[in-house]
Amino acid sequence: MSGRFGKLGEDEGGPEVRRWIDQRWILDNVIAANGIDWDQPRSRYFNAPCGIEAGPDFEIIRNKVKKFADIGPAFEDVAKRREAKANAALLEGHTVTARDNYFMAAILWGAAMWPYHSVTGPIVEINDKKRESYAKYAELSDHKVEAVWIPFQGKKLPGWLHLPPNYTGGKVPLVISLPGLDTFKEIFVSLSNDRWLSRGMAVLAVDGPGQAEARILGYTASVENFIAAGKKIVDWAVARPEIDATRIGLFGNSFGSFTATLVASNEPRIKACAVNAVCHEPGFHTLLETSSPTYKKRMMYYTGYDKEAEFDVFAKSLTWEGQVEKMQRPYLCVAGEAEELSPLEHTERLLRTMPGPKRFVLYQESRHAVGNVASANMGPYPPTLVADWMVDRLADKPMTSEMWYVRSNGTIEKEPI
Repeated sequence: MSGRFGKLGEDEGGPEVRRWIDQRWILDNVIAANGIDWDQPRSRYFNAPCGIEAGPDFEIIRNKVKKFADIGPAFEDVAKRREAKANAALLEGHTVTARDNYFMAAILWGAAMWPYHSVTGPIVEINDKKRESYAKYAELSDHKVEAVWIPFQGKKLPGWLHLPPNYTGGKVPLVISLPGLDTFKEIFVSLSNDRWLSRGMAVLAVDGPGQAEARILGYTASVENFIAAGKKIVDWAVARPEIDATRIGLFGNSFGSFTATLVASNEPRIKACAVNAVCHEPGFHTLLETSSPTYKKRMMYYTGYDKEAEFDVFAKSLTWEGQVEKMQRPYLCVAGEAEELSPLEHTERLLRTMPGPKRFVLYQESRHAVGNVASANMGPYPPTLVADWMVDRLADKPMTSEMWYVRSNGTIEKEPI
């Protein structure tokens, strides 16, 4: 059994991580027992932007994955089938069906990139397939979707600009979206009823330095690179005739909660910043040393380090300290009470250090992937809460600095912070 670009059991390459080598047999046994979502519900959040129709695709993938090496080929196989469905629908003149299937294929191709940790080999061709499918979706989309290339460090960061449906001219607010460690820009705009677009906001989804496609293009992640890239991204945005330069928001998820915080702390043209699923521990010790070894391998790949000892020194520089003291923009932080990748004491200290207005929303019982608990079903759904908060901030509605504790019965306890 094999995918198009990689053979089952093939080494994924990339940085040398001791725990990855020593504990690989444990990881594979954990995956055999628990499936692809052994540590995070990643098949669920890849499925979410695609909608109900893609559910069987992800069920097939969950059934196929018995060890780490199965992940890439499983996603590739299903991506090929979605791509074939899209091509057949286009030949029949069924453009809506083709559009939807190209979108789903793009997300599946993007997910297939995740297990690979080298800027050469299968990941390059898989990324090309992702771009090809997403570009075809963009051509058929019910709203304007434009491929974006933002000049930075002599190269260009990749992104996609989405304008709201029925846009006919004038200036609209913009949300810049940054992905996390395991994700990519394309999944943060949904196929239908997107939370940002449906509220009249444009979206600029970008892979920042080291993230997803940007890593293949030679960029690496660092505090300095994200701060510098943030300014270039905003430069690009304010020059666009469709964008209201006075109403630009920033969203970051998971590792993006760290990078978005860095950008917003140093870029005064950002009007508001919202982050979800926190990664706020300076140096990321918990994420890198006590969680699945996939995280450290991934972070070394993102930052361009092959040798673990050298990376361990560099990792100490991954901190918001010395940056958030400059944060004056409204800041929303959404987290789970049982956050396992970044101890909440670091988020609490970050919020105390931050001088601007802030709101900390904590969901009872939820882990890092906020939302798969009773509190998110009974209380405000996290993506909806974030979108409504952003609408209010970009509309200049006043905000009180508060902590919200969302209990499992849906009640919200509020207190000043």
